[in-house]
Amino acid sequence: MADDALFRALADVSRRRLLDRLHVRNGQTLVELCEGLRMTRQAVTKHLAVLHAANLVTWQRVGRTKRHYLNPVPLHEIAERWIRKFERRRLSALSALKKHLEGDNR
Repeated sequence: MADDALFRALADVSRRRLLDRLHVRNGQTLVELCEGLRMTRQAVTKHLAVLHAANLVTWQRVGRTKRHYLNPVPLHEIAERWIRKFERRRLSALSALKKHLEGDNR
């Protein structure tokens, strides 16, 4: 179920753009995140809610300001579960080829 929310959150280009912006500069306010985007504040707020529900974005209140932070852990877990298992065989083959070409018969 958590994977469904994560993939749904990542399916939207606007949400990926927000994640990219937080990757470049973490801890932005809503106003800062809206700068230069062709989205209303309300649209950005809705996208942030979806990202928060998928645990990709967290927030912290600092006085009257709400700062948004990227949470990379769910992305790392998806990479481990869905991407690395497909890389393993290819990396093993490349390692064997390298050893063969370099004459390393150990």
